[in-house]
Amino acid sequence: MEHWTVDDYRNFTNGNKKRSKYRANKTSIDGHTFDSKKEADYYCELKLRLQAKEITGFCLQPTFMLAPGLKYKADFIVFNSDNSYDVIDVKGVKTKEYIAKKKVFEDKFNIKIKEI
Repeated sequence: MEHWTVDDYRNFTNGNKKRSKYRANKTSIDGHTFDSKKEADYYCELKLRLQAKEITGFCLQPTFMLAPGLKYKADFIVFNSDNSYDVIDVKGVKTKEYIAKKKVFEDKFNIKIKEI
């Protein structure tokens, strides 16, 4: 039987933290922590679009009440120059829970979620 030291184990695991269920890596930018690099990249794209005056603004993680005790948290709301807006969800994997909440949200608010 082989015996490992704590350092041996850390080297073996490469000091890695537990991977997320869907292999997304949390990423922090401007003091905001995003669930994935893809979501963080979209945030950077929105900042550039805002600077270029392509959009008038955006909001991070808006929460909508679908029913008592049931909430849907989008990744972004983007406010367009024509006074319209888009509810954005940056998706890697569409879970059953997300699909169900998306349907309830779209039916209740008559707004389509734009998936990136």
